[in-house]
Amino acid sequence: GFRHYTVADCEFNSSKLSDIEYTQSYYYNKLEYVRFSSSVGKYVGYTEYGIKNAERWNNGPEVIARRGEKERYCFHNVGVDVEAALTKS
Repeated sequence: GFRHYTVADCEFNSSKLSDIEYTQSYYYNKLEYVRFSSSVGKYVGYTEYGIKNAERWNNGPEVIARRGEKERYCFHNVGVDVEAALTKS
């Protein structure tokens, strides 16, 4: 069988909210074919199929919706994650 999945991730190494990076990667059979990064602000394709999708998504409403994910997804959870890490260290 074939596997298609996405992975959303928030990476932060300091307590500054501006240092947080939100990424969402799309995989097919363990090969990443396209990624959105809040640092870049758009989709980037890594395969021929991914490049075509990135071009289409960057010109559509998908990229606008993704840009808000850093605030919605990462900022909402950063307080919980930092508190949990500090209490265990």
